[in-house]
Amino acid sequence: MNTIEVTYVSSTAAKTGLVRDVSLSDYVVAQEGYCIVVEALEAKPIYNQIECADGEFRTIAKGDIFVGVLGERKALKGYSGVVPRVALPGDTLNVLNMGGIIGTCVSDHPDLGPALRVKVLGAAMVEKDGMQVHARLQDHALLPVDSLKSSVPLIFISGSAMNTGKTFAACEVVQRLTRSGYRVAAAKATGASLMRDVQLIRRHGAVEIATFTDTGVVCSTNKAMAPQVKGIIKHLNEVADPDAIVIELGDGIIGYYGVDELLQDKELQKFAKAHIVAAVDLAGVWAVQQLFKDRYHAEITVVTGPVTDNGVGKQYIEQVMGIPAINAREDPKDLGDKVASKLPAPKQREEA
Repeated sequence: MNTIEVTYVSSTAAKTGLVRDVSLSDYVVAQEGYCIVVEALEAKPIYNQIECADGEFRTIAKGDIFVGVLGERKALKGYSGVVPRVALPGDTLNVLNMGGIIGTCVSDHPDLGPALRVKVLGAAMVEKDGMQVHARLQDHALLPVDSLKSSVPLIFISGSAMNTGKTFAACEVVQRLTRSGYRVAAAKATGASLMRDVQLIRRHGAVEIATFTDTGVVCSTNKAMAPQVKGIIKHLNEVADPDAIVIELGDGIIGYYGVDELLQDKELQKFAKAHIVAAVDLAGVWAVQQLFKDRYHAEITVVTGPVTDNGVGKQYIEQVMGIPAINAREDPKDLGDKVASKLPAPKQREEA
């Protein structure tokens, strides 16, 4: 075992406490959540940045040495990859997302080009109880919860697909509720590890944030996420004393990321007071409406996203589909007021 100076530590590995000087082992555990040190074998003109532990995005240059985390990913608009069965120093793997997920790419995306290649240098080690052990996310994870007994009201934000404006809507809802006197916590419950979205929501007023990565999950693909999400909700209720929790569901409702499972979970939905759906087109809204009616047995509180960018979409959604439609960019106050109308009044707290 020796020590190596890395150029940066990815945000996915931030919870492990790894810094610039990293203890390196030749023995790599090829499992999700284990941190590895890699060297960039090339530079790319696009999809070439990584979110670092300090929250900053840096462009990956050929020769950069950094800490990533082994994980899988199945993205419609990104790279899909798996954890290799074996990982040895000298092996070539790929950067699967900007959060620092490292794995074997099995499907590129034509708009992004081939996934950036990295060479495995070894496993990142940390000191624990006087011993050097493999750094892994699971050692810093919130505990899963099988049954959620109580919670403040939950506000779910889902989408018909990726990149439909869910995070923007979450930011506006948090900001508007906060201005109305609510104490709001927030979480991202599904997706591929990246801190950008929840940090942005924090800057819009969330008193506490959490993400599925806090439960030791690198990417919510092919996992039963309900116990992890209930653990996040329990944690936020205990540490933040919120009036409500806004939960963004990454990716689309239909797909590999587990959104459908969470919307079907009766215990979670018992605490849901509002469902915001972001969509790009009317077909997406129609499909989501059918799912909420027939599969989730819940009402959509409001539709937002690009489908509401002009009056045509809003008119059709409201008059034909019978669902309120509010554009989060043009009418953020109306969106906040609509959600607030579904919530009880905020708690009366003594001023500090």
